[in-house]
Amino acid sequence: MRRLYWQIYLTFIGILVLFGVLVSLAFWMAHHRDRRGLEALAAVAEEILPPPNEPPTEVSRVLERLAREFHISSTVWAPTGAPVASVGDPLPRPEMSWAGSRILPSRGEGFTLALLLSDGRWVVVRHGRAVRDSAGVVSVLLLLSVAVAVGTYPLVRRLTGRLERLQGQVETWGGGELSARVRVEGQDEVAELAASFNRAAERIETLMSSQKMLLAGASHELRSPLTRIRLGLELLDEHAPPELRERIASDIEELDALLSELLLVSRLDTAPNAEAEPTGPVDLLSLAKEEASGFGASVSGGRVMLQGSERLLRRMLRNLLSNAKRYGRPPVEVFVEEVAMGRVRVTVADGGDGIPAEERIRVFEPFYRGVRPRIDDGTDGVGLGLALVARIARRHGGEARVTGPPSGPSAIVIELQSSPSLDEHKKKAGRG
Repeated sequence: MRRLYWQIYLTFIGILVLFGVLVSLAFWMAHHRDRRGLEALAAVAEEILPPPNEPPTEVSRVLERLAREFHISSTVWAPTGAPVASVGDPLPRPEMSWAGSRILPSRGEGFTLALLLSDGRWVVVRHGRAVRDSAGVVSVLLLLSVAVAVGTYPLVRRLTGRLERLQGQVETWGGGELSARVRVEGQDEVAELAASFNRAAERIETLMSSQKMLLAGASHELRSPLTRIRLGLELLDEHAPPELRERIASDIEELDALLSELLLVSRLDTAPNAEAEPTGPVDLLSLAKEEASGFGASVSGGRVMLQGSERLLRRMLRNLLSNAKRYGRPPVEVFVEEVAMGRVRVTVADGGDGIPAEERIRVFEPFYRGVRPRIDDGTDGVGLGLALVARIARRHGGEARVTGPPSGPSAIVIELQSSPSLDEHKKKAGRG
């Protein structure tokens, strides 16, 4: 059962059913005890009353004495159904077909008993005052308390036990063991809470690992250009050749680009949803055409509006096109389409040899360049282009992946969350 409130609700329904069964059992046992008690009262009444052959006046005398002592009304009926003697309030005549003594329905206060004697006579007795069976009320309340206690304990213990285990794992995780996870039990809200904690813990552990990899990679990648700059500065003088100056300037540009990429990756990793980035409606097809014009790529597809950061989306497209130009072959093609309600797909393909199957997951890791030969003869990248693409896609509610056959041309596919106000933008564009 998926919902906790259903468990609680059906548990209390079960408690009520259990209570009803217990009460029914109690009344059944009480009924059988009452039958034996009525038979005992009938035997006592037969001992007190005069025999059937005595005159009715003797019977009336005994009934009057009982009325004074016990405040009761009583009537004796002959086996034929005729009244023999009566004292007090008029009482109902028993049915001659009844098989034994019984309790009769009473109106008002008191209770009425019909006692069948062994000689066939009936004695109907009504107590004149209300009788409140406090012991019965206490018994009913006691049964209810036992039923509620027995029925609710397993549910409460199961719920609190799961919460205690969740608390223990949270404290373990908070103590620094980032690999700690909670066992998901059931399919209710507590299970969803445990699953949410596991997802958050995994996300944070991934972020911490990513930050560590980023710092290690940055230290390694910054070492080479800094060494070259230091050496160049030592050799540089007024008669230094122009080639050396150009090389130093290129190294400085590479270092600047690397630092820029590092800062952006760090911001997207540490605060993907809280980054102070201006957002608004973005025409993804027009944006792709603007970026593709600088790379000689073709763009096709339909007009799609996104609610997001134009700067980040432009950076994502630029990195994809730069990666295709650097490691692929012409033609480079970009296709933009809306694949489902609220989902947009951007596909960037080239005519190169593709990305090997074993590298298709790792190409989105920071500083991973793989073993693909670089086709373009421009400057080397810093290994953060596709890592930024994946992070920008996640920033817009999407993901990045590589598709295509294991050997042959491949494409990078980005799926994003489109703007919920797409129809409104289309209407405005139509009116314009």
